[in-house]
Amino acid sequence: MTVKNNGIASSRRKSRKAHFSAPSSERRVIMSAPLSKELREKYNVRAIPIRKDDEVTVVRGSNKGREGKITTVYRLKWCVHVERVVREKSNGQSVPIPIHPSKVVITKLKLDKDREQILERIGKGREAAKAQKKVQNFFLISTFGVGSERHSWSS
Repeated sequence: MTVKNNGIASSRRKSRKAHFSAPSSERRVIMSAPLSKELREKYNVRAIPIRKDDEVTVVRGSNKGREGKITTVYRLKWCVHVERVVREKSNGQSVPIPIHPSKVVITKLKLDKDREQILERIGKGREAAKAQKKVQNFFLISTFGVGSERHSWSS
């Protein structure tokens, strides 16, 4: 049985409209970037909304491997600008190359009190979910023997 959320449209047209006409407050959450493996282990958080002064590494595109600080989070255009990721215009002026936040990995966070609370809150939620899953698995195995037998195709 599938769970249906009435607040989210399954129609492609409606989903796209909701995405592209999202207010700035929703764009902040949508424009989250994944954390590096070290930060992920430290905070038990997979991704967090990106902000100015976070240090990132570009992981996709022609600028792959470039590192730098976030100089601008351009919510209106769904992109971020990274320090030293620029191109030269024909008149010699340098302009930042826009990069989508999902195509960067945060390597160093700009931490303040609020951001630490966010990380703590998300981490606690993930721990609770992990504990809940263990309890459910234990219940299934002890009650129905599900998951305890080996599958015939894996031997």
